[in-house]
Amino acid sequence: MKIGYARISTHDQTLTAQRDALQVAGCERIFQEKTSGAQRGRQELAAALGCMREGDVLVVCKLDRLARSLKQLIETVEAIDACGVGFQSLTEGIDTNTAGGKLTFHIFGALAEFERGLVREGKARGKVGRPRSLDETGLQVAHALLTDSRIPVTEIAQRLHVNPATLYRSFPGGRGALQAESKKERVAK
Repeated sequence: MKIGYARISTHDQTLTAQRDALQVAGCERIFQEKTSGAQRGRQELAAALGCMREGDVLVVCKLDRLARSLKQLIETVEAIDACGVGFQSLTEGIDTNTAGGKLTFHIFGALAEFERGLVREGKARGKVGRPRSLDETGLQVAHALLTDSRIPVTEIAQRLHVNPATLYRSFPGGRGALQAESKKERVAK
């Protein structure tokens, strides 16, 4: 039996096109949900996987409907493959029930393993990810500016040539935590 899975991320999108394509592909049941692909605990995906039996095929319109990263995609397809369930993506033409589809998926797996190997090698040489957007001086300037509630975070980010998200990552708890910390320091003096 073919079981379809359709997903949209935002409420202004529609499931109609995916649902129609899955019906044309011969899916007898279609599970659909409105949630971010980054979310791991997707209820409808879990329900679709839970009802599948050996020999069934999970069908999606596009790979990004099933997973947001290559690692997540490979983990999901390997898990369903271990249960004897096939996988098919209509847009990319991948079908793990065919020799070509299995080859494509093994290539994906090899690429993901290669990427993990590069990360491990980089860590062994002391390289840990990309360089920080703010050096120590930049962090001190950001700290001082953030304690002044009259200056908007977006303006501080522009002054420092970083994204506002960088400031939020660098200072967990945001402006409120910094202001409380500054107040404690003044009281302690």
